Amino acid sequence: MGDQMEDPMPRAAALAVISAYYDAFNRGDTSAMEALLTEDFEHHVNEGDIRRGIEKFRDFNAHMTRCYREKLTDIVVMANDAGSRAAAEFTVHGSYIATDDGLPEARGQSYILPAGTFFTLRGNRIQRVTTYYNLADWIRQVR
Repeated sequence: MGDQMEDPMPRAAALAVISAYYDAFNRGDTSAMEALLTEDFEHHVNEGDIRRGIEKFRDFNAHMTRCYREKLTDIVVMANDAGSRAAAEFTVHGSYIATDDGLPEARGQSYILPAGTFFTLRGNRIQRVTTYYNLADWIRQVR
């Protein structure tokens, strides 16, 4: 039948993995999110450094849980036919509950922010997450 890709993953499987990732996020189940990642996972943070490895992602999740309470709505997930790349657009509804380094003081401010994420998938796992949002808009909302 000809050569196939090393880690073929159909589009439907990619959509299911990304949907499971966001379901876990909205439940606050960071362990379930981490279980969907490859060992060589990379987290490309909006206006930040690349975090490599699941342990760094775990540290990031603990930090985010301490500083923010967020729920994502209007999630739309898209994937290529090969299931190797995906993207999601969504709205973040959050509360800023503890001051984050270098950002305005937290006083429980609410915010609503459009955001998007790009994914690389391999072997039914997420290898890369790159998230984008407008930090200046977020700062305007929490000042």
